[in-house]
Order: sequence, then structure tokens, then C-alpha cells
Amino acid sequence: MGAQDWSNTEDAALAAAIGDASQEALAEVYNRHSGAVHGLARRILRDETLAEEITQEVFLRLWNNPNKFDAQRGSLRSFLLAHTHGRSVDLIRSESARRTREDNDARLATGAGQNIEDEVWSTALADQVREALSALGEGERRAIELAYFGGHTYREVADLLGEPEGTVKSRIRSGMKRLRQSLTAAGVTQA
Repeated sequence: MGAQDWSNTEDAALAAAIGDASQEALAEVYNRHSGAVHGLARRILRDETLAEEITQEVFLRLWNNPNKFDAQRGSLRSFLLAHTHGRSVDLIRSESARRTREDNDARLATGAGQNIEDEVWSTALADQVREALSALGEGERRAIELAYFGGHTYREVADLLGEPEGTVKSRIRSGMKRLRQSLTAAGVTQA
């Protein structure tokens, strides 16, 4: 008995077949959508190796939890790209936090020119910014993270989020205003 030809099968049927542990169905989904998934991850992360890891992780998640895809809510490509985006942004946050911790540890270890008061202030300030950022709405937070931590232009952020550029600019402006208010209320003022 030969292998089934999945090339003309709808994505929703492929997802159902993946739920029945069909490796061939997963291979077809990978053939159709891995380029878009990998391209988005590489664009967000700006690192080929990390993009490959995210691509593998996204398809592994689909293999392990195909029932999370709901064809009523959108296409399989949109589903995969949403997971790619979310996981990529999580990785940026994680890497940023790791680098901050390592930098802080290195400064504390060397003690070169910076006293403990300055270090405590910097750490407290970083914690206040993280806390204020987490209090923003999802749309504002994601736009700010991509623009300021991801280094993307307004247009790139709009493309990544699938939103009009004007909406993204408004979200960033309102989010930054709320961040400023939150930090001012917490006693963090501009020097």
C-alpha cells in the first residue's frame, strides 16, 4: 500500500490527520507553510539559528497539539504564524532579560566604577519599566516591544501585527504615554 497523496488536501483536513498521528500530513503542512513560518521568525529575531529553532518548535507544537487549531477561527497559516510571532517575541523578551541579568551580574562582579547604590537603582528602574510594560494592553505592549526592543520600524511592526500603520503608531503613542504616567506615579522621573 503506497503513501497517501496529501498535496490536494485542505489544511483543516491535514490538521485532523495530524491529530491521527499522520507524519505524512505534517510533512505536507511543513512543505506548505515552513517558508512563511521561518521567514517571519527570521525577520523578528534577525538570527538564522534562532529562526530555525522557532520553526521547529512551531511545527512540533502542531504535532503535539493539533486540536488547538480551529478552522472556524482562521487559516492554518495564520494559526502557525501567530504561534511563530508569539514565540519569537517571547524569545526576544527572554534573551533581553537574560542579557540584563548577565550584564548586572558582570557589573556587580567587577565593581568597576559603579557603586552598589547605582546598581540597585538600575535594577529597580528596570523592574519598574517591566512592570509598567506588563500593565499595558496586549496591542500596545506588543507594538512597543517590537518597535523599541525588536528594533522594527512602524511599517514593519504593522506588517508583523497585521494592523494598519496608523493604528500601530497610535498604540505606541498611547502606550508610551501610559508608561510615562505609570513610571511617574511610581516615583521614576526623567533626569
